Amino acid sequence: MKGQGYISAEQYEKAINTPITDGLQSLKSANSYPPHMDNYLKEVIDQVEQETGYNLLTTGMDVYTNVDPKVQQHLWDIYNTDEYVNYPDDEMQVASTIVDVTNGKVIAQLGSRHQSSNVSFGINQAVETNRDWGSTMKPITDYAPALEYDIYDSTASIVHDVPYNYPGTDTPVYNWDRSYFGNITIQYALQQSRNVTAVETLNKVGLDRAKTFLNGLGIDYPDMHYANAISSNTTESNKKYGASSEKMAAAYAAFANGGIYRKPMYINKIVFSDGSSKEFSDPGTRAMKETTAYMMTDMMKTVLAYGTGRGAYLPWLPQAGKTGTSNYTDDEIENYVKNTGYVAPDELFVGYTRKYSMAVWTGYSNRLTPIVGDGFYVAAKVYRSMMTYLSEDDHPGDWTMPEGLYRSGDFVFKNGARPTWTNPAPQQSSTSESSSSTSESSSSQASTTTPNAGTSDTNTQQPNTNPGQQNPNPQPAQP
Repeated sequence: MKGQGYISAEQYEKAINTPITDGLQSLKSANSYPPHMDNYLKEVIDQVEQETGYNLLTTGMDVYTNVDPKVQQHLWDIYNTDEYVNYPDDEMQVASTIVDVTNGKVIAQLGSRHQSSNVSFGINQAVETNRDWGSTMKPITDYAPALEYDIYDSTASIVHDVPYNYPGTDTPVYNWDRSYFGNITIQYALQQSRNVTAVETLNKVGLDRAKTFLNGLGIDYPDMHYANAISSNTTESNKKYGASSEKMAAAYAAFANGGIYRKPMYINKIVFSDGSSKEFSDPGTRAMKETTAYMMTDMMKTVLAYGTGRGAYLPWLPQAGKTGTSNYTDDEIENYVKNTGYVAPDELFVGYTRKYSMAVWTGYSNRLTPIVGDGFYVAAKVYRSMMTYLSEDDHPGDWTMPEGLYRSGDFVFKNGARPTWTNPAPQQSSTSESSSSTSESSSSQASTTTPNAGTSDTNTQQPNTNPGQQNPNPQPAQP
């Protein structure tokens, strides 16, 4: 510029002696939003680009989001203070999503605890599908399709908790306690999170029909396996496949909303620089019959009242939900985790009321750092704390039984089904844990002769040759 006569020699000397950092702002000072909004805004940016093709960061527009600022702040407080939940240490992580079941709006989402204010738009575990959602998959993969396709005609339909192999294999399915209850109702099987009956039910439904049903709830696998009856593990790392807190909150919202599924929505309106605007919402699609949704809700109420989800129970609040626990392989226990006690990589809870659905994942960033002791209570307590906040001053009420069903005793029947059954295992609290969400899981110690003996709520997985990666496909029994 000096050579072209645009600046003087004095201006040139001043320019070359000025540090290049002058006038620059740090990332922290440039951010006009607090850390608790970072994960949510990352999803806003992604959804804007998906819906419009425009990059929010480089295109002039005003975007109106569906976040509830007070709920988002309260979720942050639950994560980052000891006022609501006693965390075992500062390293334990939590990821969760809360959805308004009536419209699919994501009102709050947070992917980690103790998120640094110096990080913008980092990994959001709330939408990642790289962890196993365990037995929270049973309602949507096994029992709901079985009711939808009339394989079962009541919540008192009988299943068989007896020695059982994955279909087409000689690999046994084990329950968390390595015991069997015999002939039990599907309500009790779900309440006590029995693995054998879940796989039996998926076999009756069929892999193709189960996959179609899951697709209607926004969840997909490249290939379905019978192990997916009790696990969300997949051979693909793409977020298109598997489960996340976002996907699970939206899927369970369909139970809460009479069978209507809506895609999770972060944005509701965009005003472009030319003054034009566009509104965004999902009208919803029917994922299941209203009768199916009601029967599943009725069964999952007992999970909180009598079963594995008692840590999330609130006696004054009509709600339903399901616990989940993943597990390590024998090889991981022996060579990496090296803890022969009661351990797991993931503990989960998904639950809902008539207004809100919430899915919670807990674990550690390094999957080989195990959850132990009181860490197993955290997922249910996070859910319970948030649902208390959302519902205590705005009671959502209970569900109304739709036409086509009737109640007899503790069970719900489709019209035409006869209320005759043998119920050898009445509703009762699980005997292995008191007031927790972890009774479905047991010690991950395993026999050298039975690859999944003594596993948790999900079956033991195939050995993982890469200890830094989650085993992508637990016991992939061929369809």
